[in-house]
Amino acid sequence: MEIRELLAVNRQFVIGMVHCLPLPGTTGYHGSVEEIYGQAVQDARTLEESGVDAVIVENMGDDPFGITLDLIQRTTLAVAAQKVRDAVHIPVGVDAAFCDWEASLSIAYSTGCQFVRIPVFVDTVEFYGGLITPCAKDCMRYRHLMGMDSVMVLADIQVKHTNMLLPHVSIEQSAKNAAACGADGIIVTGSAIGIETPIEMIEKVKKVVPVPVIAGSGVNAANIGEQMKIADGAIIGSSLKEGGIVSNPISGRLVKEVLAGLDR
Repeated sequence: MEIRELLAVNRQFVIGMVHCLPLPGTTGYHGSVEEIYGQAVQDARTLEESGVDAVIVENMGDDPFGITLDLIQRTTLAVAAQKVRDAVHIPVGVDAAFCDWEASLSIAYSTGCQFVRIPVFVDTVEFYGGLITPCAKDCMRYRHLMGMDSVMVLADIQVKHTNMLLPHVSIEQSAKNAAACGADGIIVTGSAIGIETPIEMIEKVKKVVPVPVIAGSGVNAANIGEQMKIADGAIIGSSLKEGGIVSNPISGRLVKEVLAGLDR
């Protein structure tokens, strides 16, 4: 199933995270790109075999993050995305963290991936790597001018690990702004990796936008049933790994335990 169909149908969907090991050019890189590619492909295959609907390839190991990626990071992430896309038969997306929207779109389009995750789309936020301003106009314009309209955009609002510079802006207003700017789906998160997305936040967003609303953090076997009573989909990463440690490989057993809580 294409990601466009997945977002359009009235069903619950789960997107699994393929967290790449630290890429070249980062402090955690251990000197083997083949190890990066190998674990990414292994994780993607495990996710597909265990029943997820799509995957996102992300440079999760690159902490501490900059706002954009260096050339060597972009190149390595592109190769990882290509290898994952060639290895599985479900939709593949790209997230060049922390918020390199141009890299995400370019990598997705050039490798045949179907969608991207844009962490900061319409908000102004700060995090330890600096200040990030909204990219919606430039992102959507670039997508159109480069002929990438087939690449779907899943946009976070008031994303985890950041602080809003304008705290008076409600979650509903951010959601409406993201939808008005053309986001194909909206991601709502808790405050950090593994922190449950508040149900009331998902409910508020669902009431004001016509596009799918996705729970983007803290979904696990214990809460997926409640989360998905409201959310249209979930993006899941750390709860699919032993001990919740993001550098660990995906556990097929944990994926199946989480998906068992879905009513589908």
